[in-house]
Amino acid sequence: MGILRTLDVDEVLERQDSSELKRRLRGRDLVGFGVGIIIGTGIFTLAGVEAKHHAGPAVTLSFVIGAVVAGLAALCYAELASSVPTAGSAYTYAFATLGEVFAWIIGWDLLLEFALGAAVVSRGWSGYLANLMGLPPELFGEDATVNIGAVLIIAVLTVVAVTGIRQSALFTNVLVLVKVAVCVLILAIGVFFISGANLTPFIPPAQPPSDGKDVLHQPVVQAGLGLEQSVYGIAGMVTAAAIVFFAYTGFEALANLGEETRNPRKDLRVGILGALGVCALLYIGVSLVLTGMVPFVNIDEGAPLAAAFDSVGMHWIGALISLGAVTGLTSVMMVELVTIGRIGFAMGRDGLLPKALGTAHPRWGTPHRMTIGGATLIALLAAFVPITELSDMVSIGALSAMIIVAIAVPVLRKRRPDLPRPFTVPFSPVLPILAALACLYLMLNLDVLTWIRFAAWLALGLVIYFGYGRRHSRLAAKDRQEGTSAPGDR
Repeated sequence: MGILRTLDVDEVLERQDSSELKRRLRGRDLVGFGVGIIIGTGIFTLAGVEAKHHAGPAVTLSFVIGAVVAGLAALCYAELASSVPTAGSAYTYAFATLGEVFAWIIGWDLLLEFALGAAVVSRGWSGYLANLMGLPPELFGEDATVNIGAVLIIAVLTVVAVTGIRQSALFTNVLVLVKVAVCVLILAIGVFFISGANLTPFIPPAQPPSDGKDVLHQPVVQAGLGLEQSVYGIAGMVTAAAIVFFAYTGFEALANLGEETRNPRKDLRVGILGALGVCALLYIGVSLVLTGMVPFVNIDEGAPLAAAFDSVGMHWIGALISLGAVTGLTSVMMVELVTIGRIGFAMGRDGLLPKALGTAHPRWGTPHRMTIGGATLIALLAAFVPITELSDMVSIGALSAMIIVAIAVPVLRKRRPDLPRPFTVPFSPVLPILAALACLYLMLNLDVLTWIRFAAWLALGLVIYFGYGRRHSRLAAKDRQEGTSAPGDR
């Protein structure tokens, strides 16, 4: 079938040499990008929200669960990224192993993940800026009808992303230093304000949700098994893990920089695994400090860490945290804008999106059209849609992408056993299968409404694929030229 045609891996590798993108990134730049995109709203905002609504102090264990699942997926990404370094990452891996329609689904899925992720972070950025500078809540933060702060920061960062990858990397690395310093400060000072009473019981007993949510807001696994709705307990901890998994998303963005890395076969795997390990340790430590400082029912949802230090009289620390959050979240948005441009560039180059999106700026060497188009969508989402509704969609998008990447590892090994692999996933295919199942289980702990929205997004994507991408695909044109296309493609 035409929809299952695959890219030739050798062709993917050959076109790296003629890529319009500029190879300007070194290993330290990738680590900076990795930490820059991973540490963001997940720790500065989402940890407090999930502790309050789903897990209590056990949100720390939620971050541990998320780290384990993300680590399994990261091993799969590291093997594919070091073997087939390309601008499309998971999209291209799926194209070379599972077929064109799966590549489209994963590409469409990744666009959803990073666009919504940038929108979530921009709203968190706006809230912390308002906390730091006393800005009007009707224009900044979650209570704003139109979040002007979120729109403005997206506009500024789009200019940086379009003008060059090297500029983006330098800007990101500076912000990362500030962000990591703030996280270390939180751990070093906050540990002295931890109260054992706030951490007891560590896993609060399960109870019905206080706001009486309907079945659409119930985790799929609970709804499917006919279980009574509940929060906290083991089920609440796993639900929180599925949502805070959003905090680990982003390491896969590094795989999209393969065509702009000087030594991709070495540096990509170091960047992916190293950045994820550092961030997991910081997440676990900071979430433990947060829930130890403040009773989880009293956690502030807008700026939880800053408010926690304010509550113990450390107002200057709260101000520094707000400053660190503003700079740190800026780096996340920066990397997500860069990533969206590269995914759209790869899809446009293959003809699944308009080919104009698959071209780079003649001077700056960046996919400027896709970056600007993606930023426009992000700004609209950031202006009107609350954080909680966006973050669940980011998690389901990231988890579904990781399932396909995990499957691609053993498939590519079988199809191309001769392909050089600088890094290999141990115990394949067992570990990739385990990674896929773990991601699926976390997906099932997201609520029914999130699944409905996700299904609607995929349905829209398939309409676009069958209406445009399937006929305009570069492989379809090649089939027609060679007279070997399937009957459905003629």
